[in-house]
Amino acid sequence: MKPDLTQQMPQEKPARKTLKQWLLEYRLAFIVAAVDLLMWIFAPAQAVPVMSNTWGYLIELMVIIIPVTVLMGLFEVWVPKQLIPKYLGHESGWKGILLALLFGAAPSGPLYIAFPIAAMLLKNGASPLNVIILLNAWAAMKIPQLLVEANFLGPSFMLTRLALTLPVTILIGWLIQTGIKRSGGLDIELTTSENI
Repeated sequence: MKPDLTQQMPQEKPARKTLKQWLLEYRLAFIVAAVDLLMWIFAPAQAVPVMSNTWGYLIELMVIIIPVTVLMGLFEVWVPKQLIPKYLGHESGWKGILLALLFGAAPSGPLYIAFPIAAMLLKNGASPLNVIILLNAWAAMKIPQLLVEANFLGPSFMLTRLALTLPVTILIGWLIQTGIKRSGGLDIELTTSENI
């Protein structure tokens, strides 16, 4: 019986980030903090509502992002890796497009939740076409949004806008996927054997 060489090899420790890399990674948070500080110094009267808005958005972000991150981790563990390429991959055809539309239209959260989900789907073998369709559906065709739109602007307006939005969503996804293929693919590590 041959010894397992992978167990004998020392595991490489991840490289520690330099201060410059750390500052670059969190630059947006530092910019917001700097703007709040400058407002507090130079315009104290306006600083209170600005800081209140910053704090409110931070709390909202944490309340939403933490559960989404936990759900994504559970999704990674519970969903078999071969299901994503099968149902949302390059060979999924119209079935994948319909599923992407459904997954994008069903949630009611803000759009920024969809981006980590989209990255996870791409990493696991979903096609760029279906990921773009999911993002567009999340942004413009959510079911709760459509119901509110029908209530305030009328069902005929909502249906007309939906009829125009749907083919454009698919066209945008197809154009982006074609551009990605022509440029040589995505620079992303896949956890499946399928290449994008």
